[in-house]
Amino acid sequence: MEAVDRSEAEKTVKEFDETKAGVKGIVDSGVTKIPRMFVHPLEDLQQNNMDHDLRVPMIDLKGLDQSPERRKEVINQISKAAEAWGFFQIVNHGVPLDVMEEVLKSVRRFHEQPHEAKVEWYSRDFTKKVNYFSNGYLKLSTPADWRDTLSCNCQFLEDESNFQALPRVCRCEIVEYSKHLTVLREKLSELLSEALGLSSDYLSTLGCFKSSTLSCHYYPVCPEPHLTLGATKHSDILFLTLLLQDSSGGFQVLHQNVWVNVPPLQGVLVANIGDMMQITSNDKFKSVEHRVLATRLAEPRTSVACFFTADDKLKPFGPIKELVSDVNPPIYRNNISFGEYIAYYRQKGQDGNSKIPHFRLMK
Repeated sequence: MEAVDRSEAEKTVKEFDETKAGVKGIVDSGVTKIPRMFVHPLEDLQQNNMDHDLRVPMIDLKGLDQSPERRKEVINQISKAAEAWGFFQIVNHGVPLDVMEEVLKSVRRFHEQPHEAKVEWYSRDFTKKVNYFSNGYLKLSTPADWRDTLSCNCQFLEDESNFQALPRVCRCEIVEYSKHLTVLREKLSELLSEALGLSSDYLSTLGCFKSSTLSCHYYPVCPEPHLTLGATKHSDILFLTLLLQDSSGGFQVLHQNVWVNVPPLQGVLVANIGDMMQITSNDKFKSVEHRVLATRLAEPRTSVACFFTADDKLKPFGPIKELVSDVNPPIYRNNISFGEYIAYYRQKGQDGNSKIPHFRLMK
């Protein structure tokens, strides 16, 4: 019986992916019950008592370079947030509000096109510079998330001749947004370097933020939101993520074993430390688990996440030598490449468990 069930499950997953219509296609078919492959275990769906006053730190970058004292204040705030939360929100970051709003609208336009207008971009070949897919890690061992994604490589967009590879309905908006993020990336690289007690160009020279990818997520309205998740509990595997979310809500951060809501606020970007940054900082900065609830409102949820990491997947990383000593010895190997980390992550799947312990030094 178990073999029959597995065979049926494999068939369901295969048929879903072959439609190339994503979760939006399921919704458009008029279903009132979600397919079994999207049903998550009850323990993963449970929420903590929300009667608390925990809030992800908000950091204002205004006046950052007006005085050494102001810069020191901001760096101190980032250091504390990265150590205690692994997350912080930023305002006055330099990305214009209209650019943020327009890219969210354009992403929604793409995902809400008829199936035939999107299907040419659907692919699981993640070496492509632009692709559209549902669930990056579609495996039988883990439930699928109620989410579709349009992804593009930002370095690819630095050459204007490549713009045509983007879907027309969101091309200009994505290009414009990525330009502003390139500037903000340099600013955050400097601030995080200084927050670690290093020179402002340290992380940039190390190559931590050379590559960036935009993941334009779409979470369709779900007929049974109590049975699934928009994004399973996970930590990000790279160095840094910047998240832009629309007004729908549903994004949560795990802090002190409590799920803390991160309400969408106009003009705010959410930054979070990734696994590779935790390793490189020798656990000074923390990569923290987070998730997205399935959409309970009458409107779908849209977000744009920008992932920063090294452009050389074979380059070895480990605890920064300036951050280790006899009293603070290295916790991780010093030869961990991003490519190795990705391979291990894909092998284990997005199962809600951190992959960082696998790379710790034996004791």
